Amino acid sequence: MNASPGTVRLAVIDTDSGFLRVLTRRFEAAGWEYRVLAGAIPADELVAMKLNALVVDLSVIGQDGWSFVERVSGMLPGLGIIVCTQSSTVAQRVRGLRLGADDWVSKPAHPEEVAARIEAVVRRRKRSQPKADAGPLVAGEVEIRPDQFQAFVSGASLGLTRREFELLQVLSDGQGRVIEREDLYQRVWGYAMAHGDRSVDVFVRKLRAKLHKHSPSWGYIHTHFGVGYRFEPEPEAAGADLPEPVDTAGDSAGAIEAGDVAGAEAASAERG
Repeated sequence: MNASPGTVRLAVIDTDSGFLRVLTRRFEAAGWEYRVLAGAIPADELVAMKLNALVVDLSVIGQDGWSFVERVSGMLPGLGIIVCTQSSTVAQRVRGLRLGADDWVSKPAHPEEVAARIEAVVRRRKRSQPKADAGPLVAGEVEIRPDQFQAFVSGASLGLTRREFELLQVLSDGQGRVIEREDLYQRVWGYAMAHGDRSVDVFVRKLRAKLHKHSPSWGYIHTHFGVGYRFEPEPEAAGADLPEPVDTAGDSAGAIEAGDVAGAEAASAERG
């Protein structure tokens, strides 16, 4: 693929010939560069394609679909991933988004909607890309490296996922200000937060655990209950050995963990 700057470059993993025929016509009309794949391919091959976006039908990949999404999103932090598949449960959509997908579209889907969602994801990905001259930010014992989408303590990587790093970056960019949960969701996930969604709190807990593991003598993310979170490195008091709890006030359904499909379905049923 040799596209001019600004052209959307994407791959589609799908085998639905009718859907692909209509969808690729839309891509061609827009002047996009695309490639259709009949199954999952190694992440390094996706890197070589220099893609902006990946549209994937998880049913084509089969049982490895979830791990494929998680692996690709972790290795290609600048790639927008749109899952476009047949009917799904709330739990499946929640799981996919938390594993690294940027959007989820249920088939049958209109090609204009799919194209619009691809454009929106690509825009968000481009806005989140670090500037070429962006240097590391040192906060407490942590060195935040936007150029690597990773954070380090004494040279050791915290092993952050793409979403965890984006959350850390947004919080640290706040320079000690309290950022509301809804604002965090909008800036990291790219769209409005649904009522009862605890994704921000789940990811704050995961991020805190990794920070605490590598830098146990410092506290970084502070909870402002009922409002949001603030990033400000502070030495922990002697004997403080657990990350600060997240804000779970006002959530009758509770947090839906990424892998807890049954729990997600139960929470959805309770709310419905």
